[in-house]
Amino acid sequence: MDIQDVKTAELVKKYNFKFTKSLGQNFLVDQSVPRDIVDGADVGPEDLVIEIGPGVGTLTAQLLKIAKRVVAIELDDTLIPILTEELGEYPNFSLIHNDALKVNFDEVIGDEQSVKLVANLPYYVTTPIIVKLLKEKHKFKSLTIMIQKEVAERMNAEPGNKDYGALTLLVQYYCNTKIVRKVPPACFIPRPKVDSIVIRLDKLDEPKVKVDNEKLFFDIIRSSFNMRRKTLWNGVKSIGPAKEKLEAAFEKAGVDSKRRGETLSIQEFATLSNCINEIL
Repeated sequence: MDIQDVKTAELVKKYNFKFTKSLGQNFLVDQSVPRDIVDGADVGPEDLVIEIGPGVGTLTAQLLKIAKRVVAIELDDTLIPILTEELGEYPNFSLIHNDALKVNFDEVIGDEQSVKLVANLPYYVTTPIIVKLLKEKHKFKSLTIMIQKEVAERMNAEPGNKDYGALTLLVQYYCNTKIVRKVPPACFIPRPKVDSIVIRLDKLDEPKVKVDNEKLFFDIIRSSFNMRRKTLWNGVKSIGPAKEKLEAAFEKAGVDSKRRGETLSIQEFATLSNCINEIL
């Protein structure tokens, strides 16, 4: 068959597909959304595109029209024969039947030089997947993902905003962020109870700030937001330095220990982390 816009509802009916709530399955039925995702991801003929959670192939079909190669990763056993039947004849399509959290992405990527992740991610697994992909430092150029609105807003937040937190700083340490579009519940079957957002994360050649000890940097961030309404001092003191040394580190960093973590820029967290690292 010639590749067409996949009509999601028709395929669900054709194969008598039953949605699995625990897998967070919400399939796109508005054809404008996958086209906007592909445009927003700036997919081109030189790109290897990795898609997580292809469903019945609605977005996959759009990607296959343009990308050099599309590798779809799907966990649900019942979707594998559907994807194989509908898209398996295309030479630039391959399918991995596995949990994305268990996939070795370096093996998937191989020698490819232009790699982009494009996906309608299941809500329940969004953060673990993003953390895995960023911390393992795979050579993605960008990650264009459709996720729950509140999570996208956290990734895109600025200091002092209620959405600003540990996830913001993790994402913005490795990436520049850009909102592509909003997606209302009516664009899916079954309809989710929340709005979605397509966000693009462009990987930086180097992290946004220089830190001497990445683990300590993220430990300080995590401690600062574990007790969000507490002061920085109450969050950071658990890391272990003696009181006098910690006071000196705050002073050298030029950061008031009475501030709350949500007020610090990523550069201020980096400076504080580097000054604390010197005394450990």
